[in-house]
Amino acid sequence: MKETWKDAVQRQRVALAERLSQPLASIADSCEPVWGDRAKLDDVLLKSFETVPNSLFMYVLDTNGLQISDNVSRKGLLPEHYGRDRSSRPYMREAVPSWGFLLSEAYLSLRANRPSITALQIVRRGDEVLGYLGVDFDLRDLPVTSELYEESEEWRQIKGDPAIRSSVFLQRRTESPMDKEIDVASAIIEELIMDRGMFQCVIHFSSSRATVWFESDPFRYRLLDSEALSDPDVCLLYPAQAYPEEALIPRDRISSIIRAMKKLRFTDETFYLRSASINIFNGMISLTFSCDGSHYMSWQEFLEKDESFWFGAAN
Repeated sequence: MKETWKDAVQRQRVALAERLSQPLASIADSCEPVWGDRAKLDDVLLKSFETVPNSLFMYVLDTNGLQISDNVSRKGLLPEHYGRDRSSRPYMREAVPSWGFLLSEAYLSLRANRPSITALQIVRRGDEVLGYLGVDFDLRDLPVTSELYEESEEWRQIKGDPAIRSSVFLQRRTESPMDKEIDVASAIIEELIMDRGMFQCVIHFSSSRATVWFESDPFRYRLLDSEALSDPDVCLLYPAQAYPEEALIPRDRISSIIRAMKKLRFTDETFYLRSASINIFNGMISLTFSCDGSHYMSWQEFLEKDESFWFGAAN
């Protein structure tokens, strides 16, 4: 089983904590002898700031969350933060572990409204807790300590708009222009995927359009409307291209996938497919039904499921 995005975040947090805990502990030790002296605390923080890479602000708080130093930043001292009450900030509402170091959950910064994170280190004198050393980070500045997260291929269902769900039995499928030309549209989509470099498409059956991406220009999508999806000449716009070897969906299964989508569109007049997507590189299929419920799964799992599953799970 692949890790979830939360597992990946936790792995990243552990790696960051390992990088930060020792430098902060050393700075906290330097703060203890000059505790209560604003100027000397500022001096310790100024001398130590560069030892914590990527830090945005560094400061010292008492046990009530009141700031007893200036902010230290890349530009030097910011005295206007002295005396600031940080007790209600998200990182101050988390319990610092017994070993004295906390890497907070991510939160939005108060002034810039940016995703941020704060590291807290307890400052002790013997067994007495004097306060905390705090270091703020902008998430943009922190290095990624692990490989890019890979989306799970496990089937996921996400419920849609409650207003649509509550009225689903009052609606029936209305034939769209694409429905009338569904065989032609299906053949065009198959041609573009199998032989002309299209690697991802979102097919909007109800609104008769497809949003498509091509290998030759992957960062920009193109829109095929009902007229384009009913005219095979549209294929002439895109040069013939060999099917990519690295695609996870085999070329000879594309037709089966499109046929299965078409069947889900027409089998039931109340619960029917509104839109679907396919990406040949990650091998994923998505489906959104008339009840606004969405499903995400691998192409293999999609082809394994029969109609009884879908019309039991659609809502």
